[in-house]
Amino acid sequence: MTIETANPTRRRPLGPVGNTVSDHIRGLQKGYLDDRGDAVAAIARIRRGAGKPSEDMPDLWGLLGTEPLYEPGRLGEGDTDRAADAAYIALTLWALHQQSHRVHRMHVPGGHELGSAVRRLMPGMEIDEPIRKRFVRAGSAPHLIALAERLRDIVQLLRREEIPLDYGLLADQLYRWQQPGGRQQIRRAWGTAFHAYRDPKTAPATAADASPDDDTDTTTDKDDVS
Repeated sequence: MTIETANPTRRRPLGPVGNTVSDHIRGLQKGYLDDRGDAVAAIARIRRGAGKPSEDMPDLWGLLGTEPLYEPGRLGEGDTDRAADAAYIALTLWALHQQSHRVHRMHVPGGHELGSAVRRLMPGMEIDEPIRKRFVRAGSAPHLIALAERLRDIVQLLRREEIPLDYGLLADQLYRWQQPGGRQQIRRAWGTAFHAYRDPKTAPATAADASPDDDTDTTTDKDDVS
């Protein structure tokens, strides 16, 4: 089995949205991997929101851990709704991604961002045209709901291949995507990560390669909770 480093690229620290999402996922993920009934039930409910508008999912109120985003002074004026939408999308996509993976984490802080994860889907590092087209569709999404739907399609592929993401980073990127000039900036980041990714089986070893992530094995379990 090949053990792969998450991603050697240096990044800025997460912002308030990314930290809020990462902290909340960390607790849920631990409970899920420990087979705690409350965490399993919460994640089963949260993943039903993947690709759907938040206003259509009142059942998720109180489950997403976004309360810190509403603290006075935490975000700039008018930014709270954008932050909450970004957190909602990231959390629901992670819950879908984690489904049935009961040994390894599908949220890995400092791990793959979207572009490198998509490139890792491509066998032998050859361009896979159907996967590339899905990635392009996500990058060219005209609005946030379309972006969430198209990311859901990609996350289903990542779940199948047991490739994790850094969902804190994704949340920050979704937040930035909604701001002036943000779409171009995030498209550039995703494209750069896609082109810069190198298969660790063929890339020269570095000191960073000694740190394994949690995406080597998995077991499958049925855990849908009605």
